[in-house]
Amino acid sequence: MKQLLFSIVLILISSFSQAEDIQYVSDQLVITLRTGQGSAFQIIRTLPSGTRLNIIEITDTGYAKVRTVDGTEGWIRSQYLSPEPIASLKLASTETKLEKLKTENISLREEVQNLRKHRRELGSEGKDLQNKLNTAETELERLSKVAAKPILLDKENRKLQQQNISQEKELQMMAQENQVLKDRSQREWFIAGAGVLLGGMFLGLLIPKIRWRKKSNW
Repeated sequence: MKQLLFSIVLILISSFSQAEDIQYVSDQLVITLRTGQGSAFQIIRTLPSGTRLNIIEITDTGYAKVRTVDGTEGWIRSQYLSPEPIASLKLASTETKLEKLKTENISLREEVQNLRKHRRELGSEGKDLQNKLNTAETELERLSKVAAKPILLDKENRKLQQQNISQEKELQMMAQENQVLKDRSQREWFIAGAGVLLGGMFLGLLIPKIRWRKKSNW
């Protein structure tokens, strides 16, 4: 009966040991990793406090088969194992976390400052946008008033177009009249010149005859 209970305990211990629990070498110790269960076996290496070990097997003889981080396997006394890291490792880990938190705190402070600055900039931009909005609303109101009189604007436009056409026709008529007057003036000057020329020629022929008659009478 005792042998059966002992076998059951060994099986349970063996099944639990297959999970390879992680434990640490106890504080302020340097223990030996050996090839077997007992001080008579060869020392493979020494393990300082805080060494992380994977538990392969724990026996009822007070020894545990372990594996180091680099894959070295051996046996050590199970009484030197602890499920928690030693105090110095905990302190180092805590200090590391504290430094990380300090760094994060500084980053968060800088981010808060940047957000405040950005909020002030947004406030200034918001005022500019409000001014632009007011200007746009004023312009929209003016355009709405103009657009409310499309018929009047169309009539005014047509009236201006008619006036423009009338003025163009009047200008063309004046240009034609001017050309007619110019042509008439040129003809009159030509006729006057021709008359003067003919008159001169006639006088040129008549005057010698008059002188000859006077001489004959003498």
